[in-house]
Amino acid sequence: MPELGQATEDHPIAKAAEPSGPAALRRTGALVTLVLGGLTAVPALSMDMYLPALPEVTDVLSSPAATVQLTLTACLMGMALGQLVVGPMSDKWGRRRPLLAGLLVYVIATAACAFAPTVELLIGFRLLQGLAGSAGIVIARAIVRDLYDGVAMARFFSTLMLISGVAPVAAPLIGGQVLRFTDWRGIFVVLTVVGTALTLLVWRRLPETLAPEKRHSGGTVEALRTMKSLLADRVFAGYMIAGGFAFAALFAYISASPFVIQEIYGASPQTFSLLFGVNSVGLIAAGQINGKILVGRTSLNKVLAVGFAMITTAATALLLMTAGVFGDVGLVPVAAGLFVLMSSMGLTLPNTQSLALNRTPHAAGSASALLGTSSFLVGAVASPLVGIAGEDTAVPMAVVQLACAVAAIACFVGLCRPWQHESTAHATEADH
Repeated sequence: MPELGQATEDHPIAKAAEPSGPAALRRTGALVTLVLGGLTAVPALSMDMYLPALPEVTDVLSSPAATVQLTLTACLMGMALGQLVVGPMSDKWGRRRPLLAGLLVYVIATAACAFAPTVELLIGFRLLQGLAGSAGIVIARAIVRDLYDGVAMARFFSTLMLISGVAPVAAPLIGGQVLRFTDWRGIFVVLTVVGTALTLLVWRRLPETLAPEKRHSGGTVEALRTMKSLLADRVFAGYMIAGGFAFAALFAYISASPFVIQEIYGASPQTFSLLFGVNSVGLIAAGQINGKILVGRTSLNKVLAVGFAMITTAATALLLMTAGVFGDVGLVPVAAGLFVLMSSMGLTLPNTQSLALNRTPHAAGSASALLGTSSFLVGAVASPLVGIAGEDTAVPMAVVQLACAVAAIACFVGLCRPWQHESTAHATEADH
């Protein structure tokens, strides 16, 4: 019985659910898988190593928390807008050249962040860092789509989540330790070194995955036309927007948690880094349950529905706790709610991407760009909202998370309409 997310004879995706041909199998060796994992870790490296230093940046640059949080927003905005450019470029010129150019600029922009004298310049450099770093995100997804379909793609995305998930675990821990020996600028020095190493690794080890005959020869007009046709696909748009809201709930946590845990609950930067790492382990574990156990055994839509339900439940609990409904609950219950919310992303993010990309084998770069742009744009809007009431309350964080969870479910139900696909599958099976 076919499911949405699996190849069928009348569906516009490729029929094979495995890598096609020996060349594809060679391309997906262990080292290349690690490289792709490193590329998808770019957002976590750019964001999470910096998180323990946010309160310090607020003090050193004499700026309010809401302004310093704009350094996160600027990076996210850059990653969102950059993907709209890099995705179509990779469909036209192949994956390697745009990727290497983006990584080179990322290294330069990250080094500039380390020497920014004012918060305004830091925001500008972070915007450039995000624009350049978007190349790794969008092209890594496009490479996976070049090589995989259906269930195999969902499993590979879960594998990437395991690899790239090390970054959100390690990054804040590394950031916290770096702050023991230097200030927040040293974190950007470390990021510059990491970016340089990744650039060299891509240059030496990552082959081209998009054959010349499959590239698009058109320019900007064709790219916009392709994106318009993708957005006209109601189901693709539904998964794209639902995934974007889920990511926004995650980024509300990323943006607010340094202040919530350190300023409101009095934890040290090292304790914050440890809790952040534990939550990231939950995300990785859920992603592996998704890829190794659930995918192929049950509908991707059913797994996605469970993930959205978990996010909504966790956000509701966090809102009740932070609003004082249960009195002063302390750090442990709040940390538990954040753990559930973070872990739920392991069920939602890889499956929204897989279900959306399954419908777009003809324009993987453009589709990947739209998926990434929608996620980062919504996340960029969510970032300043969590600090709108100041540094002394976590209620805005929980409100934003719950609103995003409800919006994601509305898009999933209203646009994707997964029960229709299930009904069609059952009817087809009955006819046979």
